[in-house]
Amino acid sequence: QICLSLVKLLFYLAHSPLGSIALLDFQPRQFVMVDGNLKVTDMDDASTEELSCKEDNDCTLDFPTKSFPLQCSAVGKCEGINEKKNLFNAYRYFFTYLLPHSAPPALRPFLSDILNATGDLRYGINETLKAFEKVLHLYKSGLYLQKRPLLLKDYISLKGFRTVEGEDYKCWPSYSHLGCLLSVHSAEEAAAICNSQSQCQSFIITQQRTWTGRPLASFQGSLTDLIPDANAVVYVKRSASPGKRL
Repeated sequence: QICLSLVKLLFYLAHSPLGSIALLDFQPRQFVMVDGNLKVTDMDDASTEELSCKEDNDCTLDFPTKSFPLQCSAVGKCEGINEKKNLFNAYRYFFTYLLPHSAPPALRPFLSDILNATGDLRYGINETLKAFEKVLHLYKSGLYLQKRPLLLKDYISLKGFRTVEGEDYKCWPSYSHLGCLLSVHSAEEAAAICNSQSQCQSFIITQQRTWTGRPLASFQGSLTDLIPDANAVVYVKRSASPGKRL
């Protein structure tokens, strides 16, 4: 969410009515999340000036660990230097820390491609935004789950019940520090996640939703008492049948 919002912001800056705008003091502290969108807190260090040049050799974009040769345009400006400066700063301050970690395994290769392409400045902001929107579409639609074995058949569904809330085993990246609360596309994906975790014995799809509209599933390692809840369904591994509780 943070990276996509940042890319949308940089897309606007690259195509602003004032021309391409560079953020000269590009640091995480310069940004804040407001209603799920990343905002710049200080525009004092923004510039619409693009470096003047006479030849391509005048257009090297230097960073502490990398340098990029750019082209000198016919009007004597280093082509796209503001856009590329913003994009590489997004890569080194945000993408490298946030992209590799919390996506479902099937989507990580797509994010790795974005990471590598922006780290080498092979992608401009237009291509980067398009790549992010593709990943978001796959994530929200559940298309990344195709051709998986069906695992939900290995679970008993108890409609009209939920489990007692309490501290349980922890997983990463959980939405709760008390237990294992993860975003899922469906109960089928939740079953696959539960199967992949040795501690998991049951799960419930909660009424909570993430910013993409996906539900959160709570995974449990112990078969706690069940509470009547007309809107809930508890899924229990057949191999962990709670016997008398059923």
